[in-house]
Amino acid sequence: MEFRIGQGYDVHALAEGLPMWLGGVRIPSQSGFVAHSDGDVAIHALCDALLGALALGDIGHLFPDTDDRWKGVDSKELLATVLALPAFRGWSVVNADITIALQAPKLAPHIAQMRRTLAGVMGIGEDRVSVKATTTERLGFVGRREGCEVWAIVLIERK
Repeated sequence: MEFRIGQGYDVHALAEGLPMWLGGVRIPSQSGFVAHSDGDVAIHALCDALLGALALGDIGHLFPDTDDRWKGVDSKELLATVLALPAFRGWSVVNADITIALQAPKLAPHIAQMRRTLAGVMGIGEDRVSVKATTTERLGFVGRREGCEVWAIVLIERK
């Protein structure tokens, strides 16, 4: 067996009146993420981690914001597209660990659904997907409720 580890990071600004999508789940909120796609910063970081595991670049290269095909796209579609790349044939996700830094709203009530949603798209068990949420204790741009940042780590294997 061969293993690869990938790490991803993404950040999006918040703006009032936009929908908030995280981990494939619509989160009730007065504000959402400014982005070319639906702005799901958690899935974007996860895609970057998967692409990084196979040294395939990042989602900005694969899904440029200059391409109208990706305008407003559901980020679950981006994740499915990444996993369907020919380079991923023979590889499977062992586990994914995602940390979301967001001051508000509280994400605890939505984490189980995020895990289910992401596991479903990746075709793995929920027990292989970790989603954690934290605040920055009102420090920095996250603490001022200007944006959100997410880190994702994945382990993939080829049998």
